[in-house]
Amino acid sequence: MVKPIPILLQTTIPTTPDDWNITRFSLLKDYLASLQDETGNPLYQVVGRDRITDIEGNDPILSSLDQSDFEQLWLFALDIGDGLSEKDIAGINAFRKRGGGILTTRDHQDMGCSMCGIIDIGDTHYFYSKNPDPDATRLNRDDPYTTYINYPNYHSGANGDYQNIKIVEPVHELLQNPNSPSGIIEFFPAHPHEGGIGTPPNNPNARVIALSKSIITKRDFNLVVIIDHHQDEQGNMLGRAITNSSFHHLVDYNWDTEKGCPTFVDEAPGNGMTKEPRALNDIQTYVRNVALWLSN
Repeated sequence: MVKPIPILLQTTIPTTPDDWNITRFSLLKDYLASLQDETGNPLYQVVGRDRITDIEGNDPILSSLDQSDFEQLWLFALDIGDGLSEKDIAGINAFRKRGGGILTTRDHQDMGCSMCGIIDIGDTHYFYSKNPDPDATRLNRDDPYTTYINYPNYHSGANGDYQNIKIVEPVHELLQNPNSPSGIIEFFPAHPHEGGIGTPPNNPNARVIALSKSIITKRDFNLVVIIDHHQDEQGNMLGRAITNSSFHHLVDYNWDTEKGCPTFVDEAPGNGMTKEPRALNDIQTYVRNVALWLSN
């Protein structure tokens, strides 16, 4: 029997019941664990955990990730600057240098800005106070309703609704869906204030593969950035990486609002994901494609 590929689903916050802790990604975890090969063997062994710290403030798993058996890291950066120590970042960078695949995602304003030190990947995330979007015309609010959240905060729709995505040609394999009438992924879960992402000008291996459109300003914004294998100056062949503009694409609440959310979420939810079955199929197909692509 082929050994399942080990995947780590990891948040950058400690376990806190009234927050986006790892238990709120149960649908994602269960779906990945359910995937099988043609003979019925599980494709992935999935571990989910929140951040814990030792006496020096380092996460024992992340800070030594390159020495682990994990082949993929799906990092949900939910902190506002203190979610990764320097040693954690060093462990993640060493993991990628040995070929590990990484998906990173965050949300509005400065959420997830502890990722700035991650090789290549940190440069794909734009924050309010760190690594701002180089396009100065984007340094302003998009979502005008949740006034305590600042830019970047692109409004793609209510939690529980879906957004129509725009494919950037040529169609990347991550966005193919043979079960869709069009053959491509058309829908992602929506969110009222998605983060800002883009491609570093000095990295020809990175490209935007999907866009969305704000329902407020009607402005396009980047939804998914990919970084393919490439060799660094030391000769290491870096693993593939994917950047998503919001963790809400993958959290339980945005797949099924009946799963609930932390009490600080005060925007009214929608019901588009339950009314349009293709939307859930699309995001599950994307998840399946991500897991396959990151290990190739």
